[in-house]
Amino acid sequence: MERWARQGVLLLNTVLTVRKGVANSHAKQGWEQFTDHVIELLHDEYTKSNDEEEEGKNGLVFLLWGKPASKKAERILSRPSGKKHAVICTSHPSPLGATKTKSPFLGSKCFSRANEALIEKGLSPIDWNVDGELP
Repeated sequence: MERWARQGVLLLNTVLTVRKGVANSHAKQGWEQFTDHVIELLHDEYTKSNDEEEEGKNGLVFLLWGKPASKKAERILSRPSGKKHAVICTSHPSPLGATKTKSPFLGSKCFSRANEALIEKGLSPIDWNVDGELP
């Protein structure tokens, strides 16, 4: 996934550690505040540079997978200029939830939707391939 990172993609779980085989076992131990802060910093930094230098670009694109991540949408959209961002929410792509919600990951076309949002914002689409040479 280094290919994605080189294109500006940040992968960030709401909780950054877990006990093997126990989903969400390290929830409510401080990770949520840390990841909220990362999102706020990204929003603030982008808004600052956007306002000063790049008037034509309108926000970031967030892909939020799973219920805990989807809750981050409220924090994103409630921030100043938050409505400039595109927020795409689906279930988590793991086998436990990829098809089991009203917004399943499988069939969501979240990657092509993200690229459509990037293009609308005047930004380059992401090459979502995970193999081959890096850009």
